[in-house]
Amino acid sequence: MNFIAWIIIACEIGFWVVILLGLMTRYIFKRERLGFFFFALTPVIDLVLLIVTATDLYNGATATQIHAIAAIYLGVSIAFGKSMIRWADEKFLYYIQRKGTKPVRKTGFAHARHSMKGSLQHILAYVIGAAFLASMIYYIDDPSRTEALFGTLKIWTLVLGIDIAISITYFIWPRQAKG
Repeated sequence: MNFIAWIIIACEIGFWVVILLGLMTRYIFKRERLGFFFFALTPVIDLVLLIVTATDLYNGATATQIHAIAAIYLGVSIAFGKSMIRWADEKFLYYIQRKGTKPVRKTGFAHARHSMKGSLQHILAYVIGAAFLASMIYYIDDPSRTEALFGTLKIWTLVLGIDIAISITYFIWPRQAKG
């Protein structure tokens, strides 16, 4: 596995570590500002990944699917970061602190709306990630060195279309409650 792949893995682990530290300092140690500080570190992790990926390409590396995954990771992290933190916050509060209300499984129209919101976030992630991919393709300006980036962009476009189609089906065939 190459260096960029390890950086992506480290960034993903780092993301969840700072989220966990933020939750622990906020709820266990009752240090609200310190918890906020840890949550605020999540964009710094994205910046590190962006700098490492750009430096690797600047130094002449041929763009690979790993570089494309870095762009996808950045788009997803930016678009979904706040909602992932909110999700972790709710789960931590209920399951660890035994406070708050139990998270409920959404059904019917509420589930369809939630799914569509996720698809809209996916569109935002796509726009951000595709902008990074396009800028890498433009910057390198050598189709033989950017073939993997373009191929990843085509696959991601297909995945995005499937995601939106699935979200639309929930409005037609809503998720039923269990039992």
